[in-house]
Amino acid sequence: MNDVINFQDIIKKSFLHLESFRNVSYIDMILGLTFSFLIGMFIYMLYHRTFRGVVYSYNYNVSFVLMTMITALIIMTISTNIVLSLGMVGALSIVRFRTAVKDPLDIVYMFWSISAGIACGARMYPLAVGGSLAIGIVVYWLSRRKVRGQPYLLIVRHTEEATDQLRAALRQLNGKLKSKTVRKGFTELTIEIVMLDDNTAFMQKISELAGVSDVSLINYTGDYAQ
Repeated sequence: MNDVINFQDIIKKSFLHLESFRNVSYIDMILGLTFSFLIGMFIYMLYHRTFRGVVYSYNYNVSFVLMTMITALIIMTISTNIVLSLGMVGALSIVRFRTAVKDPLDIVYMFWSISAGIACGARMYPLAVGGSLAIGIVVYWLSRRKVRGQPYLLIVRHTEEATDQLRAALRQLNGKLKSKTVRKGFTELTIEIVMLDDNTAFMQKISELAGVSDVSLINYTGDYAQ
């Protein structure tokens, strides 16, 4: 009976004690939040410097700093008590994020912020700093690599008169037909081409063909707005 009572006392004292911050000192909290803030600001500045999208979002970039600090705070909280950790898992399981992230690289930054926050909350400061510096160097190096060839969409509107000559001209561009719209009196072609420079002299030649009414060239990133 004494063994059972002692075992129950151990369980109560070890796992069911709800003093959340009993093992986290003020110094640990200050260090964790400070390191998470500095790493979050590093991610913030790197994202702003290497951003290549169409519309830059300041609020989305600021969320990386806050995400790193909040994650560190959560880890410091649940690392002190098993009941809190289990309750936090249950609470976070009902959270649903509805914001659509179109750029896969933005998801990488989000995971980076969460990972750095976990490392800071677990007091693994060398791992958080060293890992963030290594990831930052790789991201910056990849962002500065020169892209060979930019994709463009060439849109040509023509009549049946220009079909043969236009086909020969497009064959020289090594383009890929993306869409073809046939309407009464004219045909509209959308061709994907890759340009290594800004030489657009071919557009003048295509526009001078008999039966070609309009030629447009659009920069194409491969993403469509939804």
